[in-house]
Amino acid sequence: MGPGTPAERAAAQLQMLRIAAVPVPVLAAVLELLAPLLSDADPATRTAAGDVLARLLAAIEASAPAQ
Repeated sequence: MGPGTPAERAAAQLQMLRIAAVPVPVLAAVLELLAPLLSDADPATRTAAGDVLARLLAAIEASAPAQ
């Protein structure tokens, strides 16, 4: 694998992702699994987790039906 933490590598891969079709409940589950990384001891992991969570939240909000 390349340099950096697993979270940094995952964040770098997700940064290149432009389109993905996944059910909203799957995104919500991923949010739950990633949330603990926001308090990780490694600042790079915290930053990467925050970036990924922000993108996932934006995707969930964008998928909500207009009212």
